[in-house]
Amino acid sequence: MGLLTDRVAIVTGASKGIGRVMSLHFAREGAKVVCAARSEARLGETVALVRAGGGEAVASVCDAASEDGAKAIVDAGLKAFGRIDTLVNNAGDGGPTKPIQDYTVDDWFYTVNSCLTSAYLCSRFAVPAMIAAGRGAIVNIASMAGRRGLAYRVGYCSAKAGQIGMTYGLALELGRHNITVNAIAPGAVAGDRIDRVIQGQADVRGMDVERVRQSLVDRAPLRRMSTAEDISSLAAFLCSDHARNISGQCIPVTAGEPAS
Repeated sequence: MGLLTDRVAIVTGASKGIGRVMSLHFAREGAKVVCAARSEARLGETVALVRAGGGEAVASVCDAASEDGAKAIVDAGLKAFGRIDTLVNNAGDGGPTKPIQDYTVDDWFYTVNSCLTSAYLCSRFAVPAMIAAGRGAIVNIASMAGRRGLAYRVGYCSAKAGQIGMTYGLALELGRHNITVNAIAPGAVAGDRIDRVIQGQADVRGMDVERVRQSLVDRAPLRRMSTAEDISSLAAFLCSDHARNISGQCIPVTAGEPAS
């Protein structure tokens, strides 16, 4: 049996990157997965991959940062599988890399809504189903940028710090309902997103792209970036019975780099 056998898990931002890898990982661990994202084509690919591996999954093509969209994601899980046990708030856009004087109000609200408002809304609608089930686990995919900051990424840093604060508050609020709430704070995770961040930092700082990339690797004692599989493995553990007494924590995944 897998870590998540017979669990129903929502994974937002499931069309690519960490969300896609997490959907596949959770399915291999026995979960029935509600894969949610805005891109119908890419989300369909994720669901097809889950099913090809023998797992169960349904797609919910919605914007998790809208009230109607977040409710529709939870409703899709209830309709398909009858309950919700687990929510992974992974949706979110990194937003632009630019000085604050150039960071527009639209940049701010887009980034904060995609990362933080989506997590709040999905939690809001999933919690009643978890209370009805008598248990639950929420994992917020935050970032080390929310703990120690990152220049030229004011919206992203603020949103991820907000996710961490929300994690602490909800853990205190929901413990009496047997619901755990934790955050994972990755450092640099290999993939398309970090490539865009590196390019943005190189542009705004006037540096060579490979120099920026190597600096991220060099400051990690293990001399490597993390992977989407690293994040997914920890999330699966936190959603399992093995972590039933772990709540209100923000766990760094940084290849050994100090968290602060």
